[in-house]
Amino acid sequence: MSDPVSSIRNLGPAFEQACTRAGIHSAQELRDLGADAAYARLLQFGSRPHFIGYYVLVMGLQGRPWNDCKGEEKKALRKRFDAIKASVSRAPESQLISDLDAVGVRITPSDLKPV
Repeated sequence: MSDPVSSIRNLGPAFEQACTRAGIHSAQELRDLGADAAYARLLQFGSRPHFIGYYVLVMGLQGRPWNDCKGEEKKALRKRFDAIKASVSRAPESQLISDLDAVGVRITPSDLKPV
């Protein structure tokens, strides 16, 4: 059995759930994708962009404490984060959810799955 995403330093159950929604089911899959591609996929599947979440992922994949990111390294990661955020188009399901939220209809991704 593969190690769960939450076995990676800094990453807990909420991050693991976001990965599952994005089709990332193991720590090895996450490592193989790398931080940038994995974070882009999370955004495509409805995760809201958050810089701290991104650099926590980067630090975790490097085996470092989440708060180890400082100075010029943090500035460089911010540029990468901004580029990822700008390049991502959300999945159609996520766009539908956003559109419905905008008009006051609240649904969840599980509402979109066939029964």
